[in-house]
Amino acid sequence: MDWDDLRIFLAVARAESLSGAGRGLKCDAATVGRRVARLEEAMGAQLFVKSPQGYALTEAGARLLPHAERAEQAMAGASEELSGRAGHLTGSVRIGAPDGCANYLLPQVCKAIADANPGLEIQVVALPRVFNLSKREADMAIAVSPPSAGRLTVQKLTDYHLSLAAHRDYLATHPPVTSLAELRGHRMIGYIPDMIFDKELDYFAETGCETVTLGSNSVSVQTQMVRAGAGMAIVHDFAIPFCPGVCRILPEAFRLTRAFWLIRHADDRRSERLNRLAEALRIGLRDEVNRLETLAHEAT
Repeated sequence: MDWDDLRIFLAVARAESLSGAGRGLKCDAATVGRRVARLEEAMGAQLFVKSPQGYALTEAGARLLPHAERAEQAMAGASEELSGRAGHLTGSVRIGAPDGCANYLLPQVCKAIADANPGLEIQVVALPRVFNLSKREADMAIAVSPPSAGRLTVQKLTDYHLSLAAHRDYLATHPPVTSLAELRGHRMIGYIPDMIFDKELDYFAETGCETVTLGSNSVSVQTQMVRAGAGMAIVHDFAIPFCPGVCRILPEAFRLTRAFWLIRHADDRRSERLNRLAEALRIGLRDEVNRLETLAHEAT
């Protein structure tokens, strides 16, 4: 069996289309189709069936998938071993993350990892939703709650905290807040209620506020609204150092604790390369959260 054919099989299985696989492989859809047909002939089994949604795995294709993924891991490990970069991570890795983590934490963490591993290419995909690892939208994903189903490995990375916050310009022109009950007289910034993709993001349920006047599905947009003096929000403590003039409100009365979790394919636990990267992410995120939260608290 040709590894290159298996590589194309994996691309079609993840993209669920010939054209999508071709874009990732940098070849045309017709070539992808011919290579899939060649593999099916060699295997003596149909691996895909075309449906209205695209190319779906047959039973035989589903049985082949984990073997192809293990072959992919073995090839990546061999490439790293023979690359001449002993002790260094190499190749490409794609990390999915919620946009708050991607904007305020991962730039610094990825810089440190890249500095220590010159042959490593890191891609960060920031989306305000849950990633689909089975389609290889990412090699690993950071989430705000652990999944309850699927062939996945889950590792807690670090706790983080959120506080009520506003810009000093807003506070100077609006009534003071001395208790949570007084929040109802203020303009609140938060998630669009019907676009909250994880229960851990439903912050306002704990404040008694029921109305979000300015909403966004993006943490970064919400934080910039606060920075513009548009109102109050529940803000990641680690984002506050990036927002001059923004300070915490009622820090002794209100503070939320949440966690980041690293989600990976179950089979990837056999990959020493990905295990080492996961550990670098864990240490880097933990230290960066602690550093930024300390700055935020000193500024209050």
